[in-house]
Amino acid sequence: AQTPRGNYYPVQVRNKVGLVPVLRSGLGLVPGFLNYFPDAPVHHLGIYREKLSHQPVEYYNKLPQVPNVDMCFVLDPIIATGNTAVATVNLLKEWGLNGSQIKFVAIVGSKQGIDQLRQEHPDIRIYLATIDDAVDNYGYISPGIGDSGDRLWNTA
Repeated sequence: AQTPRGNYYPVQVRNKVGLVPVLRSGLGLVPGFLNYFPDAPVHHLGIYREKLSHQPVEYYNKLPQVPNVDMCFVLDPIIATGNTAVATVNLLKEWGLNGSQIKFVAIVGSKQGIDQLRQEHPDIRIYLATIDDAVDNYGYISPGIGDSGDRLWNTA
């Protein structure tokens, strides 16, 4: 294709790409990804972090019986403790994907959360915009961005 600055050679992704937003906050990343992968199926996973133990609790899973994708992007704006991220990847591997098929996309991650995700799943790729140093006693990244789901949906 010709652009004002020269020729552009688009890249064609041959894999069947799927999107897996972690509810609720991951939904905010879906429209941008659908711009690039308009035919991608969107499979929702509902996992929240229990307030006291910070352990993940699965409450919703709309993965089909058998994987219908060759590769998926997990969409969750924050990797704080890493517990939800690990649980999400566990579910995708139980579903039938291997680590090379899973790409975890977040905006901000803590060193602790990234280390935990890498330790449990060294075979996946993680894409982040920034890394913050600490997680506070409430399980939030510090300085971080607060509860991204509440901020996104104006429920804070």
